[in-house]
Amino acid sequence: MPRRSRALLPTLAVLAVLVVAYILTVTFWTDWLWFDSVDFTDVFTTQLLTRAVLFIVFGLVMAVSVVVNGIIAYRLRPQHRPMSVEQQSLDRYREAIDPVRKWVLAGAAILLAIMAGASASGRWQDYLLWRNGGEFGREDAQFGIDIGFFTFDFPWWRFLVSYGFAVVVLGLVVGAITHYVYGGIRLQTAGQKVSPATQAHLSVLIGLFVLLKAVAYWLDRYELVLQDNERFTGASYSDVNALMPAKMILVFVALICAILFFVNVWQRNWTLPGIGLGLLVLSAVLLGGLWPFLVQQFEVRPSEASKESDYIDRNIQATREAYNIGDEHVEIQEYNATTEASQGQLASDSATIPGIRLMDPNVIQPAFQQLQQVRGFYSFSDPLDVDRYQIDGTMRDTVVAVREIDSEGIPEEQQNWINEHTVYTHGFGMVAAPGNERQSDGSPVFVERNIPAQGQLGDYEPRVYFGQNSPTYSIVGAPDSVDPVEYDIPEDPQSGEERRNTYQGDGGVPVGSFINRLLYATRFQEANFLLSDRLNSESQLLYDRDPRLRVEKVAPWLTVDGNPFPSVVNGRIKWIVDGYTTSNSVPYAQRVSLSEATSDSRTSRPALAAQPDDYINYVRNSVKATVDAYSGEVTLYAWDEQDPVLQAWMGAFPDAVEPRSAIPEPLMDHLRYPEDMFKMQRKLLEQYHVEDPITFYGGQDRWVVPSDPSAEVEVDQPPYYQSIKMPGQDRPVFSQTTTYSPRGRQNLIAFMAVNADTRHEDYGQLQILRLPGNTQIDGPGQVANAFESNTEVARQLTLLRSGDAQTQLGNLLTLPVGGGLLYVQPVYVVRASGDAAYPLLRRVLVQFGNEIGFDDTLQGALDETFQGESGAETEEEGGIEDGVPPEGEGTGQQTPPEGEQTPPPETEQTPPPADGGLQQAIADAQQAWEDAQAAQSEGQWAEYGQALARLEEALQRANQLSGGSGSSGDGGGGQ
Repeated sequence: MPRRSRALLPTLAVLAVLVVAYILTVTFWTDWLWFDSVDFTDVFTTQLLTRAVLFIVFGLVMAVSVVVNGIIAYRLRPQHRPMSVEQQSLDRYREAIDPVRKWVLAGAAILLAIMAGASASGRWQDYLLWRNGGEFGREDAQFGIDIGFFTFDFPWWRFLVSYGFAVVVLGLVVGAITHYVYGGIRLQTAGQKVSPATQAHLSVLIGLFVLLKAVAYWLDRYELVLQDNERFTGASYSDVNALMPAKMILVFVALICAILFFVNVWQRNWTLPGIGLGLLVLSAVLLGGLWPFLVQQFEVRPSEASKESDYIDRNIQATREAYNIGDEHVEIQEYNATTEASQGQLASDSATIPGIRLMDPNVIQPAFQQLQQVRGFYSFSDPLDVDRYQIDGTMRDTVVAVREIDSEGIPEEQQNWINEHTVYTHGFGMVAAPGNERQSDGSPVFVERNIPAQGQLGDYEPRVYFGQNSPTYSIVGAPDSVDPVEYDIPEDPQSGEERRNTYQGDGGVPVGSFINRLLYATRFQEANFLLSDRLNSESQLLYDRDPRLRVEKVAPWLTVDGNPFPSVVNGRIKWIVDGYTTSNSVPYAQRVSLSEATSDSRTSRPALAAQPDDYINYVRNSVKATVDAYSGEVTLYAWDEQDPVLQAWMGAFPDAVEPRSAIPEPLMDHLRYPEDMFKMQRKLLEQYHVEDPITFYGGQDRWVVPSDPSAEVEVDQPPYYQSIKMPGQDRPVFSQTTTYSPRGRQNLIAFMAVNADTRHEDYGQLQILRLPGNTQIDGPGQVANAFESNTEVARQLTLLRSGDAQTQLGNLLTLPVGGGLLYVQPVYVVRASGDAAYPLLRRVLVQFGNEIGFDDTLQGALDETFQGESGAETEEEGGIEDGVPPEGEGTGQQTPPEGEQTPPPETEQTPPPADGGLQQAIADAQQAWEDAQAAQSEGQWAEYGQALARLEEALQRANQLSGGSGSSGDGGGGQ
């Protein structure tokens, strides 16, 4: 039994090592197979080798330091130790340690080496930037050094110094413990406390520590231009005039102190080194702490604005350059917006008005789901996306989505491993609807629809194996002799029966061999990889299928935009993903939280990925990436080829990024200005539209992005993609827009748009219309309040919300037309009950100045706002036929061919009363309401009661005609 017990522990240790080794092998080999499937093995091997080399080198250096210092301390132990109680106690420890001393030292060295190696391995990006980084061609304002030093070199040098401190400190700790255990240090023994040999050893280590401190003080000078102070990022007046000279003095004090410790190897007297160390500590307190504090309090505070103006100016200029919001990229012009509405005022903007997008991609996803889902196991991303397509010969803003597979929609009795991973493997087709059209019932007009696909997007491969909602993994592929098993479409046009399909692409990992099946059975913890007969010699495994995730894996040095979107390009569905190169080490550039800068009311949506809570102070949209929805192929295109950070990464991964010239021409029609980039820029421009340092310091001209009036909590209004014509432009341009309010107020102070059309010569140009300070221009919150408080609007909204219906407000668009600012907001009606209910566009709200229009068409709302004649034609076909909003039981219904109207879903309705239709009931209710108000104002209470009775009767008739079953209710307005 004792012998078995002694053998058990080594056996368990060996088994543990084998298990860990197997898991690491599975992770490594399956990752390599995945990268090989996307043809990015160079990225995998470069990253792996870099991390491995850093782990080994830095771990080895740490291990050597620990072992060497332990051995030196042991060999310098005194042969004779004075008798004392302390030494008698230590004798027992020495007797216990001596038999396993080498094992203890080796164990400590290995443990610390692993920790040090892991830390260094995690800095592989800093190392590669240091190795491959070049120059920015621009010098910092303080030292006159190219910014490339701070971005590429400084982070790595800083890490090396920190690592050096760790090596010396841990070596000192190991040495000191060894010296103490073996009598070189005697804390409680009379006489000499430290042996001469121990003094020499410890003096060298302490001298190295102080020498590294001198280097750290030297680097601290450069870090001052990167750190955050009370008001901005970068060195302030007291930093430059007090702290920076103090750091330079401390460099020399530390060097002298280090020399004294090195001399002590021969002098072996702690007096002078101790004095030097005390002087260093005192200097650090007085020069590094007290002196800058006194300068700040007594020199800077009394006249801080003038003292800091030069340094604020540095921050302004560096920030504007770092985020591409300088004068060459931002045009600010005064816009004397009028608030008076007159007939024909929009005549000069007749090209913009018809393109106003009323179909809100944040709202109408349920309509896509119910009208184009076809089967319950398909789904559309929420929110939908906005793209541009040639429709009837005209480039138009289009709301688009991909019909993806949704495993949760598989009938419960059919949910099993075979179906979920080998049958329901892919989605099918695009769905598209023009942003400015609706059918007579308020539903979208689909220009691409149905299964098989019909419409105007041309012929393309409709199968979607890679998307935002794809299953975790699918097993596809089979020899030609095997019958297809993948569900393809519900009704084949030829046979009328469901059609099966076999994947013909090469975007998966081969799992035909037993080894690969075993590896993935381990990775996914699924025995069916080994047991199921669905796997064959041609099987492929598709996983990591989200487009954003695929780009992040093949380009781990990129920050990826949170909103990929699908487009039909060259007969394929391509996911378009924007990639950013970022840095946190640009001198004087303002540092911001990536997460906070890109948050708005939409970032909680499932299809939008929130950015990490990283801090950056430099960003470029340097890469445009595509992911093929069928093959999963990832292609990276260099967009900003002059970006020094991108150039450094292309040096580290030379074959990963294609040149900009390789972008296919059809793809250029769909590329756009990225959403997160615009959000970051608008966040910085809240402050950095100001160029005067004194004004910036006072904060009198700070802007804020208004809160989204349709959100339930206070959160920024999102930017909107729309085609608009800015002042000075001759035609509408696809743009991304936002608004600003003065800090602490709700009115509008500015409107901003960025040219988002990549084919336009002014792509990326930010244009800000600054509104006059002496004119009240309502902001989004005030406009939303004006809509709800308008008597006529409130009355009609009440009627729309009758029965089981409620209203849902769409995006509140702002357009600079007619010499002022026009607000347009669609109003949708949806049933409050029913999981499958979907919204229908029933009304349009418009405001210009103080005038409000509310009608079932945009044309009618505009004409109502501009005294009966707006001067622009919206080209709408017919109005809205009010009816009962659908319960959504038509899941899977398809729209008829183009040109035909989709009839409203059949629902049971209460037969209308014989005394008139819905419009007559509404008119009677309006007249009764006006009569009641008039009677109340004149104190005629009998007539007032009669009018209220007529109002109640008219509302009941309207309620019956609209299919309601109760009294008029109050609907929700949030989205």
